[in-house]
Amino acid sequence: MPTEVALLESRALRGEQMGRVDVLDKVKSLVMLPDGIHVRTEDVARYFEVSTETVKKVTQRHRAEVEENGLVVLRGSDLRLFQRDMVSLWEREGRESYPQAATQLTLHTRRTVLNIALLLRDSDIARCVRTYLLDAEESLRTQYASLDHRVTRIESCLTGVGSALQELGPVLVRMSERLDSLDRKVEMTHQVVGAMSLRLTDVQQDVGRLDGRLDGRMDAFGKQLKDLRRRNGQRGQR
Repeated sequence: MPTEVALLESRALRGEQMGRVDVLDKVKSLVMLPDGIHVRTEDVARYFEVSTETVKKVTQRHRAEVEENGLVVLRGSDLRLFQRDMVSLWEREGRESYPQAATQLTLHTRRTVLNIALLLRDSDIARCVRTYLLDAEESLRTQYASLDHRVTRIESCLTGVGSALQELGPVLVRMSERLDSLDRKVEMTHQVVGAMSLRLTDVQQDVGRLDGRLDGRMDAFGKQLKDLRRRNGQRGQR
């Protein structure tokens, strides 16, 4: 974990922290210009409770670094255009006047302000920002370590699951084979039942035809019996 001294001395370590501009407002409210993007050098000095000259000296010593993080100097037409926009925004907010620079204007972004917080040695506010960053990083490292431990435990459990699945594989194969065999037997049973159903239908039709023939024979026998009785009755009368 980096220390406060390391942040003050290492540009590379400071670069790793440039995305944490949210810490500025958590330590102290940073008053922005009406565009919500920039602040002037005097606003930066007011935030860190140091002189404007102190801020200027820091930016001069680390010019390339702070410019990389958003520091710009406006002159000429760029300055006039920016001030015209700021005046419009200033008046829209109901303020009386916007302080305009005569020849040039140095503008800082939140990244620039955070960059200066990691460079200023004699500012309690800057030290608070550095402490907040380091504490947050330590908390993040602790959370990461805890997460890493939990992931390791999960991986161990998954290793056991993998072994169990390997042992379960042959059992599942045998069960699948038995189910396939059962499916074949059920299919054969369905075929037998279907054949039996067809055979019963044929038997029913045969029984129907037999019933028809029996009925015909019984009718014929009845007629023959009647004829016999009639002939016998006629012989008795003679």
